[in-house]
Amino acid sequence: MRKTTRYPVEGANSLWHVYKTVPFRKVVKNFIVIQLARYTPFLGMKNWLYRTFLRMKVGEQTSFALMVMLDVMFPEKISVGKNTVIGYNTTILAHEYLIKEYRLGAVHIGSEVMIGANSTILPGVTIGDGALVSAGTLVHKDVPEGAFVGGNPMRVIYTKEQLAERWADDPIYGKKTK
Repeated sequence: MRKTTRYPVEGANSLWHVYKTVPFRKVVKNFIVIQLARYTPFLGMKNWLYRTFLRMKVGEQTSFALMVMLDVMFPEKISVGKNTVIGYNTTILAHEYLIKEYRLGAVHIGSEVMIGANSTILPGVTIGDGALVSAGTLVHKDVPEGAFVGGNPMRVIYTKEQLAERWADDPIYGKKTK
């Protein structure tokens, strides 16, 4: 189950109430920073922009590929561990504006995580350390540590233990013997 906080609205749908929930100037600043980072090929600069201007927690040597789209309203609710790869055109959301309510939820992405291109991560989700997310996945619930997940709806393809067994003899991912 995703961990979000729900806020009911009266009258028009919740997106009509957006600037009651987040300041307009914050959205404009975040949009500009995110657009700059989406197109820059310099990974260190992206991480600096995210940490400095968006107040995100981003681990050392984490890589955001080109065109990654972060939540423009609440990027400070996104944290990413060290040495993680976020694939091309991935979207990470920390909010949902619905008809009768809006929801906010922190997104925690662990260390050594690989997220494939064109994935979407919904608010309130935790992705455990060492997890692998297949390209094009809709991450709508927590991902266990070390698991390989994919699809829409997302499902566990291999558990951490199953992956270890599959990769036992792999020269890169398996146990190295001398």
